Amino acid sequence: MRWESLSSDADPAAGTAEPLPLAMPGAVRRTFDTPGFAGMTFYEIRAKSIINRVPARSKVPFEWTINPYRGCSHACTYCFARNTHTYLDLDAGRDFDTKVIVKVNAGELVRRELASPRWRGDHIAMGTNVDCYQRAEGRYRLMREILAALRDFANPFSILTKGTLILRDLDLLVEAAQVTDVGIAFSVGFVDESLWRLVEPGTPSPRRRLDAVRAFAEAGFSVGVLMAPILPFLTDDDESIDQTVAAIADAGAASVTPLALHLRPGAREWYLAWLTRHFPHLLPRYRALYGRGAYLPSSYTRDLTERVRAAARRHGLERAKPGQVRQVPTSPAESRHLGRAPARSRVESSAAEQLTLL
Repeated sequence: MRWESLSSDADPAAGTAEPLPLAMPGAVRRTFDTPGFAGMTFYEIRAKSIINRVPARSKVPFEWTINPYRGCSHACTYCFARNTHTYLDLDAGRDFDTKVIVKVNAGELVRRELASPRWRGDHIAMGTNVDCYQRAEGRYRLMREILAALRDFANPFSILTKGTLILRDLDLLVEAAQVTDVGIAFSVGFVDESLWRLVEPGTPSPRRRLDAVRAFAEAGFSVGVLMAPILPFLTDDDESIDQTVAAIADAGAASVTPLALHLRPGAREWYLAWLTRHFPHLLPRYRALYGRGAYLPSSYTRDLTERVRAAARRHGLERAKPGQVRQVPTSPAESRHLGRAPARSRVESSAAEQLTLL
């Protein structure tokens, strides 16, 4: 394995690739010569801050986030965060999938900002923009430093991910759950593996994600599953919903939260181009359903939500109400007896709700 460092002042005559984006002066460009990173470029930057306040106009159920990466190798065609790459002089399509910004000093920044007298110890949500457990995390290992800092400061947090790499950090998450509230949620919109290969090509398979749900549930975590996105005319039929909810329940999840596909600028163009290539007959139906907007009609989402809830009832999986607290073992001895991670309490729906309003 070899990393090629191409800094912003590299000599263009020496074979350097395209210049650095104007929005990232001083970044270091790196490529990785293994098949899993073929065609990808990583831009290492030293961020000035890492715990970010969510704008009030966003109307989401959390106020603070940590995003150690921008861009995502998961390459989900529908990702709502695609348009954020345009702020960096990159495009919302292939650049978003293959040009990833890495905040290499994320861990030290988290520790410094948590230690600030101005920090109030509020809940921090992760996985709200791009996945913090995408493939780059296997190389950079930023999350271990971040989790260690959150544990050391007993700061509550939640993680939403499609990445099974989170299993690597189960030890730190168990330790953090002994001193603060930790919410864990996975995103599994459907279990059709042929569709998964087309629409989420860089992610672990739905079955592997459900295996990770099972591992965390067996460790004592109250794991939420965000059933998202549910794709109109592809995964919104009763059979697909029932199969997916059944698999989620079988994995030991504590709750399921459905979320239908929404198509913001950037994501809309990329997803509809994908739809044209693979399911062109659906394009007129999508245009009729979404019109010029990003969101589905309320009548559609109400019907979808009710059908998911009905499937959840059939399979013994009820979504927790917002704010509902599940009591879990409070002493290490009791936890060992039950095979669970000790914690004070855990809000069952916190992590699963992270993206419901995005």
